[in-house]
Amino acid sequence: MRCAVAVTIVWLAACQKASPVSSDAGDAAVLPPKTPLSQTELRTTAGAIAVANLNAEVEGTERLATQRILTVPERARMVEVLGTRAQFLGRVADYERAEALSRALVADAPRDPLSFLTRAGALVAFHRFPEALADLDEAARLGLEGDRLDSRRAAILQAIGRYEEALAIRERVARARPDIDSLAAAAVLYADAGRIDEAARFFAEAPRRYRDVSPFPIAWLYYQEGVMWVREGKLERGRELFEAAIERLPAYAPAQGQLAQVEAALGRREHAIALLRPLAEVSDDPDYATQLARVLNAVGRPEEASRWYESARARYADLLARHPEAFADHAVDFWLNVGGDPEMALTFAEKNLEVRQTPRAYELVMLAGLAARKPGVACDAADHTRAVSHPWPRLRDLVARSSAACGRWPST
Repeated sequence: MRCAVAVTIVWLAACQKASPVSSDAGDAAVLPPKTPLSQTELRTTAGAIAVANLNAEVEGTERLATQRILTVPERARMVEVLGTRAQFLGRVADYERAEALSRALVADAPRDPLSFLTRAGALVAFHRFPEALADLDEAARLGLEGDRLDSRRAAILQAIGRYEEALAIRERVARARPDIDSLAAAAVLYADAGRIDEAARFFAEAPRRYRDVSPFPIAWLYYQEGVMWVREGKLERGRELFEAAIERLPAYAPAQGQLAQVEAALGRREHAIALLRPLAEVSDDPDYATQLARVLNAVGRPEEASRWYESARARYADLLARHPEAFADHAVDFWLNVGGDPEMALTFAEKNLEVRQTPRAYELVMLAGLAARKPGVACDAADHTRAVSHPWPRLRDLVARSSAACGRWPST
């Protein structure tokens, strides 16, 4: 299988996690031309075969490493494939292994710029953004240049909320090389920056530029577009896209998790439970256990919910001790809901805000500040969102509530 395209898109976006959905209707932009494309319109390899090939590549490289010393490109490829598998199958352990391998690569090949580029990607997955940017600077100093370096830098700038700088890179690359990689990356950035009409056009165009058969890039693209429309309050549109992503790649854990959240928001809670339970049982990401506990509580099954609450709590404690930057945002959701500790939620919301100053990060601070009855904290966060060009419906409502709580300006 050739999955270089999947690695390029997905690994750079590994730090992007979707936020919990709400059922707000909103007044989002007009929907773009029909997506997703059917298998007849755009044929890709069966998802099970693609995942098997991905696993085989990992296993083949591991066997090769017992026979001879791997080259720097081979080791870099191994890191990226592990990152891709982690992203799609919900495996934190693969992210951890990729980071360890990338650190060893830098230690063994400190004069090769590919070593630093590779480690930067692995660090991004754990939200170690300053270190990742430093690695990109070192890769550039060692002679690396071009779209590969620039695209990775843009992904980091986007993750920390420096959208204008990231857009300058993404737009230049998309103009020079308008393929699925560049158009998909630009689409996600436009969505984060609130430029929904432009994002929608790029999401619609990107799959039409695809010239491969791997389902990974297409599934990822539909997932990201679904995240955008759910955030805009278009739940049924998001549902259609998540289902399309899963049709391309049935093992796509984040897409299944997001579909479950949409189903719960639309009142189809038993289907949400059916989607979440297998994820919670096999994934080492505690987010699925958290969401399952939330839905089980909502349908009046507190004893069963308690089991998954305890599982998520223990797993978060472990992960936050080792990777606090990467899991702070989802820890906020845990402690605000099934964890029932707004003060703890606020602690992690502020930790997340230290790492990245995005509208979503300020949203988490507002949610936690209001829940912890600290309106001044929520109001300060609301001040920072006033410059957002297109706040999504839930964010607009939250800014109004936060502002009203401290009386700084009218909530209407």
